[in-house]
Amino acid sequence: MDREIPARPELGAVAVGVDGSPSARTAALWAAAEADRRGRSLHLVHGGDTDRRALFADADTIQAVREAGRDLLAETAEAVRKRFPDLTVTRELSRREPIAGLRAAAGHRGTIVVGHRGLGGFATLMLGSVGLGVAARADVPVIVVRGEAERPETGSVTAAVHNSADLEWLLVAAAEAQARKAALRLVSVWNVLTHVGSITTMLDDLDVVARRRVRGAKELADRVREIYPDLIVGHHVETGTSTPGILIDASGHTDLIVMGRGRRPLGIGPSLGRVAHALIHHAHCPVEIVPPAFVARNATHEGPDTDSDEGP
Repeated sequence: MDREIPARPELGAVAVGVDGSPSARTAALWAAAEADRRGRSLHLVHGGDTDRRALFADADTIQAVREAGRDLLAETAEAVRKRFPDLTVTRELSRREPIAGLRAAAGHRGTIVVGHRGLGGFATLMLGSVGLGVAARADVPVIVVRGEAERPETGSVTAAVHNSADLEWLLVAAAEAQARKAALRLVSVWNVLTHVGSITTMLDDLDVVARRRVRGAKELADRVREIYPDLIVGHHVETGTSTPGILIDASGHTDLIVMGRGRRPLGIGPSLGRVAHALIHHAHCPVEIVPPAFVARNATHEGPDTDSDEGP
């Protein structure tokens, strides 16, 4: 029986968080370029958090917060339009706190973009609490913009894969590569330390385990080629003792690195593994985190692309 070929995922509209930080401004311009590549709109979101502030702040303070938010959105929209005059740009001053505001703005099919450091960041390598919260909780892909603002393009997108279960989110990486007219490179890291002293090493030859990992990466690459026959797809297995270190190094030679987010234990609470944590804090390029079952969920989802809460 022939294998069913999954549908190609559609890259949705882009929602980007705006908070006045230099990192957020860089993220907004990067998000504009991403929306332009996709042929989608760009949604600028500022989480004013006025619903919560109203519990302890007076009316004048709330009004000042709203006015500052409107000014910030207008300034950011103008900066975007100077670079992308034909791009459809919308603005939202959300009454919600930033994480909830961004999740609502992205709806069921969008992509959220955040800067690598918010106004409350402690160091240039630290991801702000908003970015971390969105990456861990969102039901849509989240891109954390890292690296130099004017970084030369490499013409490649890298996907950090592990096994055949990665195919669903891997199709998002393939769609990203196709939108960029770039090659897709699958990187699988075989960390030999995870096998030292285990039952696996007692029973199996390490070369057999390594060949199995190579075969798995090739099978994933072949599946992507079935769905994207015009896309250049390569695969490679890296051997080392630090999975995050190898992927961080790989991020210095690609335009975007994509990985899937692990499923939540018992289905509750946010989940972001140590490798994802390392990448979004230290990568040399933007990092995209794709939640589990995003592609399958959107293949059958009906309704509007966004579910945003328009603020006053």
